[in-house]
Amino acid sequence: MNPNKAHQTSVEEAKRLLGSLAQTDKNLGTMTTYRVGGNAALYVEAHSEEELSQVAVAYQSTGLPVLVIGKGSNLLVAQAGFPGIAVSLGGHFEASEIDTEHAVVRAGGPVALPALARRCARAGLTGFEWAVGVPGSIGGAVRMNAGGHGSDMEASIVEASIFDFANSSTQLWDKQQMRFGYRRSAIGATQIVLEATLELAHDLDGDALGMLGDIVQWRRDNQPGGQNAGSVFVNPETETAGELLDRLGFKGFRIGSAQISEKHANFVQADPGGSSDDVDELIRTVAARVFEEADIELRTEIRRVGFET
Repeated sequence: MNPNKAHQTSVEEAKRLLGSLAQTDKNLGTMTTYRVGGNAALYVEAHSEEELSQVAVAYQSTGLPVLVIGKGSNLLVAQAGFPGIAVSLGGHFEASEIDTEHAVVRAGGPVALPALARRCARAGLTGFEWAVGVPGSIGGAVRMNAGGHGSDMEASIVEASIFDFANSSTQLWDKQQMRFGYRRSAIGATQIVLEATLELAHDLDGDALGMLGDIVQWRRDNQPGGQNAGSVFVNPETETAGELLDRLGFKGFRIGSAQISEKHANFVQADPGGSSDDVDELIRTVAARVFEEADIELRTEIRRVGFET
């Protein structure tokens, strides 16, 4: 069978299995902080584990890839779109609970990091202030071990509830099972973080709110706004990626509707109404030139979806 026809047949079968849950041609670009990119063949906002199980059935029956979407702050979607089932969490998954007495926080996968960081500080807890400057979700932060300002998810996480589309099961993982590294974990492409439990500390000195303000101000002073996904490249061993790219003269470098920020060389900006393919070409071009000029192989922090390589 023609590959395109076979794919369309799989999409139609998944759509049938998902019924009213499935949305067709949902634009994913608008769900990312880059604000550029194409559509998903199918999109589901799941409000329960039962609905996630329906997605699992569609995945297992058709073999279509699954893409988990959080706040889209670490995601670049090709203009051609995503050929499978994109999934996000809604409903009761968006809840969070703070136990101030025991300094324990439980937060659903879609909960926004900055909002939770502020809630924790106002509740008299410390250890999560760094998250106020990261425009992502709890689920995405766990999966990529997000961090900043000297800390990361690994520092405070105790356990996470994870659903796997490959076997329709929900399991409770402890920190050891998540095997955290720098901006990575053992959580795979078919898995989605439903909830995470964090253990913080009591803010005995009353410094947490002040630290929040300092972090927000530092980000405003040192990082650009606009359409970007934060730092693009993981820092090499010898210097930060921003310092390296600045030293090699990449600030302001442009391809089409994408440009290296003039303010911070490890940020790639997308023009309003631009193309994610331009962003991707710029990233690949810069990485290739850095390898040629400095013999340093840069790897990206961001997830590239729908691109051939």
